[in-house]
Amino acid sequence: MDRVLIVDDDVELCELLSERLSTEGFAIETVQDGPHGLERALSQEHALVVLDLMLPGMGGLDLLRRLRARSPVPVLILTARGDDIERILGLEVGADDYLPKPFNARELIARIRAILRRTHRVNAAADPLIVGDIRLDPARHEARLQSSLLNLTTVEFTLLEMLLLHAGHVVTREQLTETVLGRKLGPFDRVIDVHISNIRKKLGSNHGGERIKAVRGSGYLLVARSEAE
Repeated sequence: MDRVLIVDDDVELCELLSERLSTEGFAIETVQDGPHGLERALSQEHALVVLDLMLPGMGGLDLLRRLRARSPVPVLILTARGDDIERILGLEVGADDYLPKPFNARELIARIRAILRRTHRVNAAADPLIVGDIRLDPARHEARLQSSLLNLTTVEFTLLEMLLLHAGHVVTREQLTETVLGRKLGPFDRVIDVHISNIRKKLGSNHGGERIKAVRGSGYLLVARSEAE
């Protein structure tokens, strides 16, 4: 049974979600403030954290920054509908995905299941994948650039794996969203783009060129080192 931590100061919402998610087979713990939420999120007792950004004691973004400095646990953030800046900041800090309030419980369950499927898939043993100077080892959940370890979140790890598997070929945003996030690409959905931006920063340039190129109107292409030279 996967344990899910919900950090939200809305007690009534926490009670409703606890009841609904429990019927779906999840073990739920709820916390209503930022400091205690960070403490519990760092306990390594949960498979996923559902995090509201408006919290007493410590804001959700600050909590997420401190959490990411010490833990790769998947995080689904909850934001006010229309608050695009907060969503982008949450993704840049290290959230896996977001869901705007108010939301449908079925959608929340679908997002949670998609993140956990990806997490379980990453944790499954598989042969290392090497493309140019990038080495990705799914069994150890390690990605290295030359000899340097890359600090990737679970979603960044899976996204990089997808690009490495198709190195030299364009992978559409639709394909990346469906495979990596486990859902359809929405008309104003920029989640994949923010995650790609995060990976680019961590990979750096390759002889002055982008390692991951954007193909306008299509998607992204990972350039193998030999192609960039």
